[in-house]
Amino acid sequence: MVTSLAIGKLSPVFWYSFDCALVKMRIALMGTRGIPARYGGFETFAEELSVRLAARGHQVTVYCRSRYAQGVGDTYRRVRLVVLPALRHKYLDTVSHSCISVLHGLFHNYDVILMCNAINAIFAILPRIAFQKVAINVDGIERRRLKWNSLGKLTYLLSERLATWLAHAVVADAQVIHDYYQAHYGIESVVIPYGAPLISTPAGKTLRKWGLTPRGYLLYVSRLEPENHAHTAIAAFQGLRTPLPLVVVGDAPYSKRYISELRRAAVERANLARVGMGKVLFTGAVYGEPFEELLSNALLYVQATEVGGTHPALLQAMGAGNIVIANDTPEHHEVLGPAGIYYRRNDSDDLSQKIAEVLQSPDRFERFRADARQRVALHYSWETVTDRYEELFRKLVQ
Repeated sequence: MVTSLAIGKLSPVFWYSFDCALVKMRIALMGTRGIPARYGGFETFAEELSVRLAARGHQVTVYCRSRYAQGVGDTYRRVRLVVLPALRHKYLDTVSHSCISVLHGLFHNYDVILMCNAINAIFAILPRIAFQKVAINVDGIERRRLKWNSLGKLTYLLSERLATWLAHAVVADAQVIHDYYQAHYGIESVVIPYGAPLISTPAGKTLRKWGLTPRGYLLYVSRLEPENHAHTAIAAFQGLRTPLPLVVVGDAPYSKRYISELRRAAVERANLARVGMGKVLFTGAVYGEPFEELLSNALLYVQATEVGGTHPALLQAMGAGNIVIANDTPEHHEVLGPAGIYYRRNDSDDLSQKIAEVLQSPDRFERFRADARQRVALHYSWETVTDRYEELFRKLVQ
């Protein structure tokens, strides 16, 4: 009787909050290449978020590009997959698929749509007309990427503005992105970073495949595009007299010329390998457990990217307990904080010097491994990220 009376006296606010917690939403993710993740940071984000939302009982749909979704089936870990085509062109791949995805979504009763990439903002007008709520994760400041020509940069600039007009909520993955949108457009975006797991995968077949040993190689990971500065990492490595190899993980479908230039730059190092100097190994894109094995066993990790917000690969490297040497940008300081080493922005000579210091006395820098893992555990848990997106979606559909 006492329990019943106590429950009966709970405030209406409590019951409203309790009812909201029980409501299961119909959620769609658009604008990525799809899941399971086989490309980059947005795809890893889409997989980690969608799977967790589905595990919480929500009806989750991820739109996938047919080029990246061969053999995936109709569902993935309780997430519904919709596979649609896209125009295979550097400037049309993303927007063509997003346009088709939004049109498809109009005929499904989604409560909320999460669009990834500001370039897709123009398409938010259609679900708005259909009374569907739209949030846009704008990613970094894409118009600053070197790969875009003048038209591409202008399109991204217009898309930034459209995102502030057409989305019900703008999501920034880093505080620096929030500050940019506030300064340029006067809006308050919602800051929700990416997440990363704490991993520790022992050396196994992946290291054997590439002839590597634990703590016996340097690691660089990113899409191989100019603004991600693989060329800076390779140039820094060329100045080192070390038998350890530099392992370059990544690829990019529309950067074949740049990747060829990287490989040519590595030829000189390959010649030095004959006299005991480490060479540059290009692995291409690597995902899943093989990627975690590479992260877990590196001597150090180089984060050379220049454009973007929170970089998922950096978080993953931190979660694996790497000694991280990062390009000196505000975004990297926000994520890595005091748990790593910084080199002067885009300065290959300074990067080379910082790497040499670690190679000479690695024990001096061992504390960064634990510091990086602790920072991920405290601030970048995928469960916490999912909590915050779930909270945002509930606010939008109320």
